Amino acid sequence: MKRSTLVILGAALAVASFARAQAPAAAGPAAATITGFRAEYLAEVDTVGKKLVALAEAMPADKYGWRPAPDVRSVGEVYMHVVAGNSSLPTFLGASPMEGITRESEKKVTDKARIVADLKQSLENVRAIALRISDADLDRKVKIFGGQEATERQVLLRILNHMHEHLGQSIAYARMNGITPPWSKADS
Repeated sequence: MKRSTLVILGAALAVASFARAQAPAAAGPAAATITGFRAEYLAEVDTVGKKLVALAEAMPADKYGWRPAPDVRSVGEVYMHVVAGNSSLPTFLGASPMEGITRESEKKVTDKARIVADLKQSLENVRAIALRISDADLDRKVKIFGGQEATERQVLLRILNHMHEHLGQSIAYARMNGITPPWSKADS
C-alpha cells in the first residue's frame, strides 16, 4: 500500500473517532435495538416526560402548594401523583417500586427540587421497563388493580395515558397561575 493511502486512511480514522467521541450518547445499547410498539412507547415517554419536567421546572416553587379548589391536588401533589404512578404501574410488569416512593409521597413531598428530581427518576423508571420486556411479552396477560387482567401493552398504554392526563392538568394549573408552558412560548 502506498504511503499516501495509509496517511489518508489514518486521517479518516482519526476524524471518525473524533466525531464519534463528540456525538451525544445514545439512550443505551438496548434502546438502539428496540423497534415497533416499545420504540414508540419510549418516544412517547420522552415527549411527555420532557414537557412534564419543563413545566415542573418553570413553575415557581411558591406555587407548588397552589390548588384550584379545596380537596383538589396541588401543583406539587399532581407531579408527585405522576411519580407514584410511574413507580407503581411498572410493578405489574415485574419491576420493583421506586425506593422511597409511596402513595403517601403525594402529600408528604413538597420541596420543588425533590419533586423535579423524583419526576425525572420516575421517567427513567418507566423507560427501563420497556427495555426489560420483549415484544413477545406485550400480549402476555398480567393482573392489575382489583385483579383485572390486562396485557403488558395495556399497562404501558396506561402509563402513557396517566402522564398525558396529568400533563394536561399541569398545563391548566400553570396557565391559571400566569405560566406559559415553555414549549409553547415560541408560538405565542
